[in-house]
Amino acid sequence: MSDSWIHPDWPAPARVRTLSTTRAGGLGTAPYDTLNLGTHVGDDPARVAANRAILRQALPAEPCWLNQVHGTTVVDAVAGEGVPDADAAFTRETGRVCVVMTADCLPVLLCDRAGTVVAAAHAGWRGLFEGVVEATVEAMGVPPGQLMAWLGPAIGPAAFEVGGEVRAAFMGHDPAAEAAFRPSANQHKWLADIYLLARQRLARAGVTSIHGGDACTVADPVRFFSYRRDGVTGRMASLIWLD
Repeated sequence: MSDSWIHPDWPAPARVRTLSTTRAGGLGTAPYDTLNLGTHVGDDPARVAANRAILRQALPAEPCWLNQVHGTTVVDAVAGEGVPDADAAFTRETGRVCVVMTADCLPVLLCDRAGTVVAAAHAGWRGLFEGVVEATVEAMGVPPGQLMAWLGPAIGPAAFEVGGEVRAAFMGHDPAAEAAFRPSANQHKWLADIYLLARQRLARAGVTSIHGGDACTVADPVRFFSYRRDGVTGRMASLIWLD
């Protein structure tokens, strides 16, 4: 396990285990250096397999990898059933590992205070707008007030430039979303705070214990892959499971 990987600082129960990788600790070469875990970004499949093997050493089982499509489908993290088209997974079983991959999009890890259910969600702006966070909360099957969330490394509010249509869409869903946008130096563009948007969505869903959300993948090329910054790049993983 690389010393540079992130261990979320949040008040989760002891049996809830979490990990968020960085770009360090693997075998890849530029532009995938070094721990690219994505099989869909043009990297050498053998290197990706080797990197996943490195990650696997820190886990109780092979993760429930997803084919992420920027949607709202949530699946039960059951092993041995292929790679589902989904953007979130949950489990109540010990040793099942939920995982999402990102390189600017927001990874959201969730658990309940009793340590009976965990989930991981991939929240780019499209999935966030369409309701992947709310769908994940619902799939976990416990009162939302019993849940807590950790927001992993994502594109920061000084780097996430979007068009006016994105701002209008979020504000049409919730006028309070206006607080998550400020004018960009580029005319007719806005800087979006995906962390604030996620906090708002979680709070509206009934989740009030929200942690993390203090990184910027674009601004930290040493630690993080960033699609917005580099175009061709690797993918990091955020994982959660029950011991």
